[in-house]
Amino acid sequence: MKYYATKLSDNGTVAVDDTILVKGIEATAGSRILEGFKPLFSAQAVVRLEKEGYEIAGKTHVGEFGLDLVGEFSHYSEKENKLYGAAAELVAKGEVKAALGVDMNGATRRAAAISGVSFLKPTYGTVSRYGVISCAASGEQIGVYAKNAEGIKEIMDVISGHDEKDGTSLKKDSYDYSISEVSGKKVCIIKELLEKADDETKARINAFAEGLRLAGAKVEEISLDIFDNANTAWQILMTAETCNNVSRYDGVKYGHRAKQYRNIDELYVNSRTEGFNFLTKAVILYGSDVLSKNRYKDCYSKSLKVRRVIAESYEKLMESYDAVLTPVCSKTAYEKYDIKDAFGKVYEESVFTAVANLIGVPAIVSGGVQLMGKAFGESTLLSLANSVERQGE
Repeated sequence: MKYYATKLSDNGTVAVDDTILVKGIEATAGSRILEGFKPLFSAQAVVRLEKEGYEIAGKTHVGEFGLDLVGEFSHYSEKENKLYGAAAELVAKGEVKAALGVDMNGATRRAAAISGVSFLKPTYGTVSRYGVISCAASGEQIGVYAKNAEGIKEIMDVISGHDEKDGTSLKKDSYDYSISEVSGKKVCIIKELLEKADDETKARINAFAEGLRLAGAKVEEISLDIFDNANTAWQILMTAETCNNVSRYDGVKYGHRAKQYRNIDELYVNSRTEGFNFLTKAVILYGSDVLSKNRYKDCYSKSLKVRRVIAESYEKLMESYDAVLTPVCSKTAYEKYDIKDAFGKVYEESVFTAVANLIGVPAIVSGGVQLMGKAFGESTLLSLANSVERQGE
């Protein structure tokens, strides 16, 4: 598979996905609509890495705007249609030390699980989003792929902290990513999510739980039925925000422009028709619908209220536990499928990942499973993941 959209250096140690800007290098977010676009600046996370001596290996293929399962529907690698993420695979093969990816709807976490590497989606606002090709600004966040928790910690220590150029950046200059012992930590498994996974995924959860117990943590199964509602709310908000954000791509200022048009309206329509894939168009149409006058109150506005309710329910849960152990995918590998089925498939799989995007809490993938924690609880998640990873050494 061709992992790189643009290869920059054979000696590079960190890759970044193609939704993250690198000055002067084409940035497409996997979409034809942005072909030829070269930014005049780099993302703040890239700037910080380069300042600390990390060399960018290149920009990796990503599914168009990060809307698919793991990155399978990039316009620039569509013939390959491989069901694993390019950045995750580079880390798995040891070709780079780490990689940055934008987690908007769980694709990065699913890719990490499929490829057998670790990935951390940090607390919203702790890593600058400046220089990200944005779709769903209220929930997307730059995260880190690495072989293990120690590798994630190294990169997070560099890229996190306040950035005045990003209006969503929190004010603290540094955060705690220390790794320590986990004896006495309490972890819960959500029955409703476990039931949605296949037998092999359930076995992974049980094995990881046993590893946590061996490390001294307490693990128990509980029932909590908030995840379906959280997923529905996030899909509504995500599609609405994406619809709004991609409206700027019109074939006029930059990116793909249709060759055949008779007036400005046809320029817009033809450029977008040719530039967006079927999944992106479906997201735009759904987003337009939930923002429409007749649906705004019942869909978009209600989803904002659901977000608050979910946040309160999750916060109450975390008064009793340090982390939540769940599947990140319903299965350990995906089969090829038609893009016309993508909207439904992504919706179904996002039930495992949506809470973290909806309310901004951190989530780590390790050993093919997911741990979600409290806001700013990355240290606990890294410690829990590390405690199990060390047992496999």
